[in-house]
Amino acid sequence: MSNFVVKDSGIREEYPSGMRRDTQKGKPDFTLIHIPFLRRFAMHLTRGAEKYGEGNWMLANSPQELARFRKSAFRHFIQWLDEEENEDHMAAVCFNLMAAEYVKDRLEKDK
Repeated sequence: MSNFVVKDSGIREEYPSGMRRDTQKGKPDFTLIHIPFLRRFAMHLTRGAEKYGEGNWMLANSPQELARFRKSAFRHFIQWLDEEENEDHMAAVCFNLMAAEYVKDRLEKDK
């Protein structure tokens, strides 16, 4: 048996059917994310996993690797601005930003 609890804001939304739910206020609405964007991002991650191994980027844990992700994000951003179409530079920017934030979090936790 798990120790999970059902969070409760104390505010209810009621529906004509009689169903009641906790409020959505203050909760992220993931339906606002453009689905084709998510597909492109997922494909970029899939191709990276095929090339380097699944989760390879999650091994990064140093300031040097953080700097590498930042440099790559910036380079791909410039390529995206220049409308280069030899790669999915938008997805590459997003990947490198995500990876940089991941490493940044790891470094902060290790302090």
